[in-house]
Amino acid sequence: MRRRTAGPSTLAIHGDVPARAAHDPVAAPIYQSSTFVSPVGSSEEVLYTRYGNNPNQLRLAERLARLEGAEAAIFVASGMGATALAHLAVLNPGDHLLSSDWIYGGTRQLFTEEFTRFGIEVSFVNPDKRREWRSKLRKNTRGIFIESPTNPLMRVLDVQWLAVLAEAEGIALLVDSTFASPINYRPLEHGADVVIHSVTKYLNGHSDIVAGAVAGAETIVEEVRSRMKVWGQALDPHAAWLIERGMKTLAVRVQRHNQTGMEVATWLEQQPKVRRVHYPGLASHPDHALAARTLDGFGGMVGVELSGGPRAAERCLRALRLITHAPSLGGVESLVSEPRFTSHAALTPDERAAAGIPDGFLRLSLGLEDAADLIEDLTRGLAAV
Repeated sequence: MRRRTAGPSTLAIHGDVPARAAHDPVAAPIYQSSTFVSPVGSSEEVLYTRYGNNPNQLRLAERLARLEGAEAAIFVASGMGATALAHLAVLNPGDHLLSSDWIYGGTRQLFTEEFTRFGIEVSFVNPDKRREWRSKLRKNTRGIFIESPTNPLMRVLDVQWLAVLAEAEGIALLVDSTFASPINYRPLEHGADVVIHSVTKYLNGHSDIVAGAVAGAETIVEEVRSRMKVWGQALDPHAAWLIERGMKTLAVRVQRHNQTGMEVATWLEQQPKVRRVHYPGLASHPDHALAARTLDGFGGMVGVELSGGPRAAERCLRALRLITHAPSLGGVESLVSEPRFTSHAALTPDERAAAGIPDGFLRLSLGLEDAADLIEDLTRGLAAV
């Protein structure tokens, strides 16, 4: 009989853990050790935490691979580390990368400042202009990179269309799926080759560690692992243990994020002091039809444009009591940030406005608080505008 594929909650909690013997611990122990005893006269793999094969690291990797439907996965010390290593696993000096223009500021800096030092060229494409993807391809193009949903406009890109293009050209498609998590979207199912996560966000979900992850084919993950060994980006065993604990509740957390996100976004769209709400679950969002067709949930991230610009944003932030003014996202607590000071600080006000992120834009990461309490807090903030 064919084995039934376990559901996301079961996978997040158990993964492929074998049957437990009597007196085994229910919660996995922390293997807080840098090294392990090697058998004498054996060519078996050396167990060393910097190599990413500590038992805590391996348990975590297996869990994410199952959730993403990947052959393999690996966790590293940060989301930026995961992004860098994933690209260097498929790119070499002299290669060309085609990137979406709608990406995190740190990733753009990596591409424009660091990759050039390695002899890797990067061109940017406005994803709204499909013809640009083809017109900017070169003979030495070896990869396409996108984020979906994007930060902070929550745009949803057509991964399947890009996958067809990438396959036809024989190049890799890399997708940063941090905002969706494998609960709401699994890019490999739509033709992507590599999935990248900032584990700091939804996968961990408790704002207490920094980590990243890459999932995909075994060959690509091994390329990532070989570079991780040299560059020293292995994840600490205690951090891995905390992430595993956080991932056990990933499915139920994301379900709550989805519910609260929809409720708060719908309410915000009705407020007179709000110029525009960016949330893919709303019919007003430019990618609503695509999001409804491809996502299993719309998430807890909401972009808000206030009518009064930056001054209105500051007044609103000062009046909030429950929602914390802090960067990052995906935790159990609700956070709010201004892209002009965080993800898009490197751009001028005019450049941000041209990108659809005018000053006065707030990015909400809605947590697990009661939606009614979050709405009450936002009511207090808007009243101060």
